[in-house]
Amino acid sequence: MQVAGGDQNAFAQRLFTGLPRRYDALAELLSFGQNGRWRAEMVNHIAAGRPSSILDVATGTAGVALELVHRTPAEVTGIDITPAMLRRGRERVARAAATDRVRLVVGQAEHLPFADATFEALTFTYLLRYVADPAATLRELARVVEPGGSIASLEFAVPGSRFWRSWWWLYTRIVLPAAGYLTGGREWLTVGRFLGPNISAHYRRYPVDWTVDAWRKAGLVDVRVRPMSLGGGIVMWARKPES
Repeated sequence: MQVAGGDQNAFAQRLFTGLPRRYDALAELLSFGQNGRWRAEMVNHIAAGRPSSILDVATGTAGVALELVHRTPAEVTGIDITPAMLRRGRERVARAAATDRVRLVVGQAEHLPFADATFEALTFTYLLRYVADPAATLRELARVVEPGGSIASLEFAVPGSRFWRSWWWLYTRIVLPAAGYLTGGREWLTVGRFLGPNISAHYRRYPVDWTVDAWRKAGLVDVRVRPMSLGGGIVMWARKPES
């Protein structure tokens, strides 16, 4: 399933609008519990710096935002383009008694409604496959981070090993759609059918080396990459140099 560049935001909204109620539980189930481990690894690279302000982009139901609150002293702003996901996120934030430290807003990663150098750190998850211009989006993300601040991301990936890539292909094309339908209904069947081909297409166009170079061209330094779970996920992190 391919999406024209100008339609990607609208497509992502449609894709995720029906998912919030069971999103967090099913994300863990369908990733064999790896989603939480990957997320914790990403947060490690932000929490080490003890930032006081963090922007979480593509925050969804605020899972990363809440983990950042638990792991850092920061006030966290979460931004996402899907209002239904944010409504679920606000419920979770209220249940966690974190409304004084988490603010959730609707907005686009490509056009962040914040001034330059607003945040000490930034995270983003499962984002670059849903934007028309990943390089321009990375520049926009870097723009709102203070000099010396950190950025970290989490994304699905395609295993490099031919053996594990074959098993990954079978899982994403056959098991994931069926399991999504059985556990989450038609909306999760749609997501299950979409994810595998979308991930493969993204990395054919934007390999990991290209992405690392795009981070550097966005003005970031010390860019690091860690494949997760035999290459099914990838965590990246970097910092914005001091002025």
